[in-house]
Amino acid sequence: MAKKKGNRNLIGMECSETGKRSYVTQKNRINTEKKLELKKYNPKLRKHTVHKEFQRLK
Repeated sequence: MAKKKGNRNLIGMECSETGKRSYVTQKNRINTEKKLELKKYNPKLRKHTVHKEFQRLK
């Protein structure tokens, strides 16, 4: 029997300053309908920057 599709989706995170896509995280598609914006560390700039959701991976 096939499994049901879960509530969580894999999404990629893209830096708003450099455009580099360096993080992958999960998002609950029922509770969080808006796009995520998280502060993450950017190793190229060596500081924390805002990363935005860019697409669903699976």
